[in-house]
Amino acid sequence: MLLSPAQGFGYLAFVFGVACFAQTDDRRFKLFMALECLAYVLHFALLGHPTAVASNLVSLARSVAAMRARTPAVGLFFIGLSLALGAWLYQGWVSLLPILASCIGTTALFFLQGLRMRLLMLCGTALWLLNNLLVGSIGGTLLEATLLLTNGWTIWRLWRRPAGAAASTPVAEQ
Repeated sequence: MLLSPAQGFGYLAFVFGVACFAQTDDRRFKLFMALECLAYVLHFALLGHPTAVASNLVSLARSVAAMRARTPAVGLFFIGLSLALGAWLYQGWVSLLPILASCIGTTALFFLQGLRMRLLMLCGTALWLLNNLLVGSIGGTLLEATLLLTNGWTIWRLWRRPAGAAASTPVAEQ
């Protein structure tokens, strides 16, 4: 179980997820998030959790779209798509967790930036952590627990950043 192909993709998602939430640059954040979602799609497909697969497919497309078009209409499209897929694939209350997390993530990526975006992403991370604990995702559980800490650390660094500092300037250079 620890070394199964399904868990292997969970571990890969772990690596990409930590890299994602360690970013202070919003564009690099979204790129690593897309890679994390791709690994998660394969992970949850092998675990047999269709709402998590659908949620991550939407999140993958959303992350790529958010790098190019951050309009409210695109964000609302992805929220609607998440809700529609969630209704179609509903298998009980646990299946709602990834859908809700996806809607929260979409709101964060399309309607917020910087510190506020990461604070809302922290809420989505908590939902993914609960989902992963309940469905037996080892890499996913490790990832989301680590992301709570990593994103919290990045939020603290952004909060401490001087008022006029650029969002893409690495904190270490200041």
